[in-house]
Amino acid sequence: MERLIASLKFNDAGLIPAIAQDAASGEVLMLAWMNAQAVEKTLKTGDVWYFSRSRSGLWRKGETSGHVQQLVDFRVDCDRDTVLLRVRQTGPACHTNRPNCFFYQWEDGTERVISTPVAG
Repeated sequence: MERLIASLKFNDAGLIPAIAQDAASGEVLMLAWMNAQAVEKTLKTGDVWYFSRSRSGLWRKGETSGHVQQLVDFRVDCDRDTVLLRVRQTGPACHTNRPNCFFYQWEDGTERVISTPVAG
């Protein structure tokens, strides 16, 4: 694991973009950031951990909402500067209570919302 983490190309802030993808459907759920500690905790526990830039600290996905992500597969891109987390998502992935964070669609010069929040 140390070799893997050492091989990743973190940015000047010590972060790497992490794309979360539903392992079953292939749907892209969200983009977040990880630091070396988040990568290590994710690989060790199987729970997905991220680094919050706004709070300057680690957070486990779903720790307050219960909408957790369990790691199925951890992948690194060819440049080693982005990771892909294939996950088993419980509940909505987005903090807006939508299934994923990519619900704004730009089409024919117009932006529209293409999903609604999940009833909770």
